[in-house]
Amino acid sequence: MGSLSEPVPERNQNKLYGIQFLECVNKNRLSYKTYQAIVLIVTFFAYASYHAARKTTSIVKSTLDPQTFGVGLNFVPWRITYLSKPEERRFSWAVGDGWAPFNGSDGTALLGELDLSFLSIYAIGMYFSGHIGDRMNLRIFLTIGMIGTGLFTSLFGVGYWANVHNFYYFLIMQMVAGLFQSTGWPSVVAVVGNWFGKSKRGLIMGIWNAHTSVGNISGSLIAAAMLSYGWGWSFVMPGFLIAFIGLVVFLFLPVSPESVGIDRDEDELHSPRKTGEEVTVPLLGSHSEVKETAVGFIQAWKIPGVAPFALCLFFAKLVAYTFLYWLPFYISHTAIDGKYLSSGAAGNLSTLFDVGGVIGGILAGHISDRLGGRAITAASFMYCAIPALFFYRTYGHISLAVNIALMFLTGMLVNGPYALITTAVSADLGTHSSLKGNSRALATVTAIIDGTGSVGAAIGPLLTGYISAFSWSAVFIMLMGAALIAGLLLTRLVIAEVAAIIAESRSQTSSASVAPSIQLDA
Repeated sequence: MGSLSEPVPERNQNKLYGIQFLECVNKNRLSYKTYQAIVLIVTFFAYASYHAARKTTSIVKSTLDPQTFGVGLNFVPWRITYLSKPEERRFSWAVGDGWAPFNGSDGTALLGELDLSFLSIYAIGMYFSGHIGDRMNLRIFLTIGMIGTGLFTSLFGVGYWANVHNFYYFLIMQMVAGLFQSTGWPSVVAVVGNWFGKSKRGLIMGIWNAHTSVGNISGSLIAAAMLSYGWGWSFVMPGFLIAFIGLVVFLFLPVSPESVGIDRDEDELHSPRKTGEEVTVPLLGSHSEVKETAVGFIQAWKIPGVAPFALCLFFAKLVAYTFLYWLPFYISHTAIDGKYLSSGAAGNLSTLFDVGGVIGGILAGHISDRLGGRAITAASFMYCAIPALFFYRTYGHISLAVNIALMFLTGMLVNGPYALITTAVSADLGTHSSLKGNSRALATVTAIIDGTGSVGAAIGPLLTGYISAFSWSAVFIMLMGAALIAGLLLTRLVIAEVAAIIAESRSQTSSASVAPSIQLDA
């Protein structure tokens, strides 16, 4: 009877059905590395499906409101100036086209309200999602979030067949979908953080973070392909996709090594930590007998490094999301080598910003691992983004090749720290030494950091909608100012990391000088 109460047999008995199936096929227990691979693959596709479902609205906007030129948050009626040849600026819009209520004179503003409401609820929901996620099974929590996202994304599209023309129906669907979407990021980062130690976390999470771009691209392709069958399908298909992957998560995702009854990898347990380093953390031990309690919201804010990185991400994400929503519009309204690109060509060209972001995320993660300084890396990238933004605005019109090169560089420098902070930094701080090995803070810390960043993500495109009506140069000045503030917010942490690196270097130098003297004495 006593053996039944032991924790390990209980976990084995409750092993996931998907894991049991894989072990049956493999005819052996899965190794620690295999579990890590499963976690990376399942969470990658899980969050890619979140972004695929999120991307559909921007693709369908031109169908709902054919007079809208460009994509993103459009809050003011745009005065289109026909700077190029008439055939290059032709609109197919006529009264009655599109979908009421979005095809009226205020259709652009209504679509902007949908975006703003989605991002606002997403940001607010993020704080609550992290708090809840640390208090329940993350696999169940993520599954509920994905199925809920799929349901309400699909219900938005159902308005097509149900002939719904009430704006508040679509507004409510977007708001509820945004609330369910907020479950995704804290959950996947917490799970990956449970399985990977700090020494390898930056590079691994930098590569893993490519799911954002993969989701955006796949969501665009699916939504665009379905438009010819009716815009409702552009929402229903991504909705079905994320719900299906949610079932895969339920069957296959182990949230931690302890949840499947195995010990943590020794390499993960004994990764070195620099002495005196303030913002980095020791790895968690596998002390399953210690009862862990979830960390409170206020307590999580007090963890050293959380507030500076959260505020830094506010401004970093403001810059990144302004490009996400407005870059295709900016490109199509900027003469490159004396010519204007079509909206389709501008949209395709803008994907290079995301490609640069993937490379930037990997580089930032790798550099921070080798250097041992997350704050140094993030701040350096943000400072370097300032001249990159200036050069892109000033010289991007010279030729297509120059535009592509500067756009790629800007994407790398803007999205590098964004990816690093939302992944490796969040996982590091969620396992901070002040928590004494308690892993029940990962989702809360991740939610605080990314939730604060999401507020900036909503504000940036909103301000751009107004400022760009007067001057795009003013928009870029705003972005450069935001990048500067983001870097400055990490100053105290950068100083602490530099001091720790210098101290470690001196320690190694003194150790190396002592060794020869010992040999001479011998």
